[in-house]
Amino acid sequence: MFQKIFSHLMTYAGLVLLSATNAFAQQQPGSGYGPHMWDGGWHGWFFGPIMMIVFIAVAVVVVVLLVRWLGGPSHHSAPLHLPGKTPLDILKERFAKGEIDKEEYEERRRILGD
Repeated sequence: MFQKIFSHLMTYAGLVLLSATNAFAQQQPGSGYGPHMWDGGWHGWFFGPIMMIVFIAVAVVVVVLLVRWLGGPSHHSAPLHLPGKTPLDILKERFAKGEIDKEEYEERRRILGD
């Protein structure tokens, strides 16, 4: 039974393929220029410029990201103070440089808890 069904199925598949091959062989050749945007109607006039703009935008984004990546860390990401310095160290430096007087130094040191 299975062989009979398989045989019929293969026969029908062969007929379908044969008829499709005959249909392709009997087609009249077109203008010979191929599928350009002129042959496809007006949609080529609209999608062409849109795809060009999308391609240029993607290229610009890739170049900008590549330059940022190769350029290393930006200057905006620099820490506000050095990681090894405590607020008390900064206060001592400011006092040593003369930026603040003794009273202000003592008051801020007391506030910082030293």
